[in-house]
Amino acid sequence: MDEKLREPLRELVKCSLPAALEAMGERWSFMILRAAFNGLHHFEEFQSELGIARNILANRLARLVEHGILTREAMPDDRRKIEYNLTEKGMALLPTMVALRQWGERWETGTPASPVLVDARDMRPVAPVAVTSWDGRVLTKHDMHWALREDVSHAEPEAKAAE
Repeated sequence: MDEKLREPLRELVKCSLPAALEAMGERWSFMILRAAFNGLHHFEEFQSELGIARNILANRLARLVEHGILTREAMPDDRRKIEYNLTEKGMALLPTMVALRQWGERWETGTPASPVLVDARDMRPVAPVAVTSWDGRVLTKHDMHWALREDVSHAEPEAKAAE
């Protein structure tokens, strides 16, 4: 009998997905993050552009700051005005945001969104976000399985290619 290793779904403390979901929260956090990626920095900008209630916005901004996704800094010229900026951790969510948008276009709205996210160099749309192997191959669900960390090869790609 072929006993394949599965991700231990009941052992949520060992899984990073629940932790990521806890950090992001829900829909408004993603909308705030999208606005930050689009250059918004101030409470009033977020509130005006998103149409979010002030108390919900304050709560979600505080959560994103608490989790290190945004920084909160008083403006030097007016200490009463606060600026929110993406951290490196926040910027690392860009592929997730792009993947969710692409998924929504395909499976929820069924129509391409506008504006289109493009490569600034040649103005061509970004490629669909995909799971890729160490050598760049696009993988499907059938190309992957779970392995214990101690069983994973950490050899450099050149060494793997020589096998």
